[in-house]
Amino acid sequence: MDKIFNFFGSIFGYILWWFYLLIPNYGVAIILFTVLFKALLFPFSVKQQRSMAASSKLQAKMAELQKRYKDDKQRLSIETQKLYEKEGADPMGGCSTMILPFLVMFGLYYTVLNPLSNALHLSADAITKATDMLSHAPGIVALSGGRYTQIEIVKNFGALRPFLTMFGADELARLESFSHGFRFLGLDLLGTPTNGTNIFGTLFQTNLWVIPVLCLVSSLLTQHFTMKMQPGAQQQQQGCMKFMFYFMGLISAWFACTVPAAVGFYWIISTLTGFAQTVILNKFYGPERLNAEAEARRVARRELEEAAVKPLGLPAQPSLPREKEKRRK
Repeated sequence: MDKIFNFFGSIFGYILWWFYLLIPNYGVAIILFTVLFKALLFPFSVKQQRSMAASSKLQAKMAELQKRYKDDKQRLSIETQKLYEKEGADPMGGCSTMILPFLVMFGLYYTVLNPLSNALHLSADAITKATDMLSHAPGIVALSGGRYTQIEIVKNFGALRPFLTMFGADELARLESFSHGFRFLGLDLLGTPTNGTNIFGTLFQTNLWVIPVLCLVSSLLTQHFTMKMQPGAQQQQQGCMKFMFYFMGLISAWFACTVPAAVGFYWIISTLTGFAQTVILNKFYGPERLNAEAEARRVARRELEEAAVKPLGLPAQPSLPREKEKRRK
């Protein structure tokens, strides 16, 4: 899994670096990256909204099927699948759009975890020499080892610069610029809220405790207001969707305690932009409008089907009386 997420982390790193060149602040780059990601996913969110609207119309038909086939679970499953296909609804349609942001968070984690290779895309040989150097250079051995070695090089670039002779002048210039771009609203986005072993004992040692707290609060609040905007959504959320809403909020808060703050910051921005997207979807793709459009398409399709039925041809009509005369004879 490390190789897979590291691959995506490298791809995301190109996008983040491009945004960083526009505005040299990693926090701003993450905001722009998140907005771009949400924009690319918007068509899938519209599809999810249509699926939910179609599912809301199936409640009465589903109840009828459950009553009719209550003793035949296999037949009930088959008929339910046919009903979903006929109505164009997908019971799992919302799960993919809930899971994708979580997967992106892991990819972004590897972008932050390995900034030299995945964000700056420096040469692999030079990065290996730099990380090996940390275990030999006097006074900085404590920085070597562990998963955050590349982060430590960026954070301590000023002190380590005399030892980073394996990088060229252009690479050092990019690395120096990058080392100054992780302060956002007084937060060090390369720092970690806890040490990973004693979460509650070390959470409030720095101001980074605000990241996991905001992860949890933003998730719960946006979910609450989403339910307010969609009174019927609570009944429609079944299985995967309902579980993912709450599980992802809790797990992201815990995850944000143990990883660099940039990852938790992404999750906060993702949650807020997702809520803004929900407001837009409800305004322009509300269930009532989608159901009205679906009904109009159904009527139009029915009219086309009726128009395609060929009437009885004229040559065949005169032959009918002749057949009757033959029977009389």
